[in-house]
Formats: sequence, structure tokens, C-alpha cells
Amino acid sequence: MNEIQKNNTVTVSGKLLSLPCYSHEIFGEKFYECYIECLRLSNIPDIIPITISEQVMGTYNFVVGDKVEFVGQYRSYNKLEGEHSKLMLTVFAYSVHYPLQDTDRNEITLEGFLCKSPVFRTTPFKREICDLLVAVNRGYNKSDYIPCIAWGKNARVAKDFNVGDRLQIIGRIQSRAYIKKLDDGTTMTKTAYELSIIQVSLYNGNSIETSLGTIDNYYSKTIKC
Repeated sequence: MNEIQKNNTVTVSGKLLSLPCYSHEIFGEKFYECYIECLRLSNIPDIIPITISEQVMGTYNFVVGDKVEFVGQYRSYNKLEGEHSKLMLTVFAYSVHYPLQDTDRNEITLEGFLCKSPVFRTTPFKREICDLLVAVNRGYNKSDYIPCIAWGKNARVAKDFNVGDRLQIIGRIQSRAYIKKLDDGTTMTKTAYELSIIQVSLYNGNSIETSLGTIDNYYSKTIKC
């Protein structure tokens, strides 16, 4: 795994909800999309889209309902819907296999740069939340833009970050259903995806300022923005 790949790592395992369906082709290689269900500790399901190439699929026998594990990166791309462009998120799989453990896994680690000012708010139930948009470098001079959400103490730390700050984030992929009102007055249920932050760290000279304290003499690779 090269340095760029190391700044964006994802492992998700859960119940396969759909068989891989053809999505698109790049330089002659076909890519497919499927969905898996990852259960939280509270048993609330997160429905996660997976993008997998025909080469990675190989001879793996996909069966709906089976437990399956994907390892890869969390990627973003823009999809045109009518006259508007929508940010789409997917796990881009580097490998697929049967998981070694029965419990679902949903683990993601990112290193990137804050590209919009944090949005801090408090819910009617007094829960503190902070929204972040993080740009993560990818090969071939591309970047993935990952919306992240911090809660409680993490939110209070994150609200003071500045655009351009270099962050290291540990968390999980979260899906969230919401109701969208259409132009004709009707509504439809849609799904939003974001990274739910477990720990966020700010690179600052020779140390990392984290929601759990400060780690001195932290070594971190250099990434060109």
C-alpha cells in the first residue's frame, strides 16, 4: 500500500443486500455497485454502497444475505441530477472476502485537509454537533471530499478548526434517511452518507492536538494539498 492509499483506509463487513450491478467502465475495466448492511452496536443499520471492479470481484461467489467484508477507500464523485450536481460517496473496494469475525465492522481512517469552515450547532435536545468537509488526496492529482460529523466533545474541539488545517480522523460510515421536498410539492425519502467521527486530531507542528489530549513528537507523512 502506497502513502496516498494509507491516508484513506476503510474496512466494512455486513450482510450483502444486493448482487453487484454494472455501474460504469474506465479504460476497458468494468465496475459494479452493491450494498451491504452494517449494524451499529445499537443494532441500527447503516446501508453502505460499495464500488468494486471486475478484477477485484474475480471468482468470489456473491450471495444476497451472506456476510461479506470489503477493504478499500472512501471515495467521492459528482453525479448530475437534473440541473444540479450531487456529491456521491462509496467504498471503493481493493479486496473482498468472507469476514473472520461474526460481528459487523465499520472502520475508517482518513488524513486530509479541512476545506470549509466548521458548522457548529446544538440540537433541541442540547446535543452538540459539528459538520466538517475534509479533502483527502488521491492518486493522479485527484481528491475525495468527505462530509464528516462530530458529536459532543469532538464537536467542541472541531468547531475551532480552520480551513486548510490538516486533520486525522477515525470513525465509521453512517447512512441517514431524510425527506426531500420536490419542485412539484411532493416528497421522497433519500439517503445521506457521512463519516461519524470517533476521534479527530489536528496536526500542529510537532504534535497532534486531539479530542483525547495532545500527543507530542508525532510523526506524520507529508501530503501536498
